[in-house]
Amino acid sequence: MDTLLPVLFAVGAALSNAFATVLQRKAALSVPRSDKLRAGLMLDLLRRPVWLVGIAAVIAAAVCQAVALATGPMTIVQPLFVLELPLALVIATVLLRGRLSRSGWAAVCAVVAGLAVALLAASPEGNRTHAPMDRWIPALAVCAALLAGLVTVALRRPEGRGRAACFGLATAVSYAVTAALMKTSMHTLDDGGVTAFLTTWQTYGFALFGMAALFFLENAMQAGPLVASQPAITLGDAGVSLALGITIYEEHVRGGWWLPVQLLGGALIAAGVLALSKLPLARALTGEDGEAAAVEAP
Repeated sequence: MDTLLPVLFAVGAALSNAFATVLQRKAALSVPRSDKLRAGLMLDLLRRPVWLVGIAAVIAAAVCQAVALATGPMTIVQPLFVLELPLALVIATVLLRGRLSRSGWAAVCAVVAGLAVALLAASPEGNRTHAPMDRWIPALAVCAALLAGLVTVALRRPEGRGRAACFGLATAVSYAVTAALMKTSMHTLDDGGVTAFLTTWQTYGFALFGMAALFFLENAMQAGPLVASQPAITLGDAGVSLALGITIYEEHVRGGWWLPVQLLGGALIAAGVLALSKLPLARALTGEDGEAAAVEAP
């Protein structure tokens, strides 16, 4: 199976999302701040070319992800999105005039190396274009129950790391389900055209879960520090996507003695993402530091 095309488009989607994050943050820093909801905020942003370019990057990321899922297995495409955070920080060092310390660059290298090790050891295979309902129903039921449980636990906890982590995991589950549904929708569009795309239930399913992901993401960012929510989002999305790719689309990964190598790669990714989410530059990108400058001391 040729994996070059989906890999290129998945990396392109991660890069576009990273650009969008930095550009939208740059635009937000250029408009008047207010502690209250301000009706003119969107008008101010619409006058900023950098914000419009950021929106274009979001659209480009969505197109790239759709093509990647249509041409390759979820077990390859979705894990590559862990590159979004390190890419955003590298881009921010240029566009926001920030700086990454040696430990920051080491964390970026850890994420990239861990991803390479995990994917090479797993060697995902299989790329079904459609899945029967007897696979969709239990998978969606489990994910819906998981979302309900995470949200219930989050709402019962005070603001802080625990609540942010629960909403982060809910975001990750929603992202993974969105990708799984989008994969079938894209194949339906390719096989049957726009009419078939608009009449298949997966199209409306991925739109619904996509909106849920955005909602949970906003709550995760408001509930607690980035160091709690970002690892949950990044690692959770990769993990749940892996599970859905195997159970719904019958994709395969290597087991046996390759499993410890995969776990080593996952540990490197986890350590790198955790270290990156602690950086002042990462917190500045999410607005967590408020007025703090998006600069990390070397």
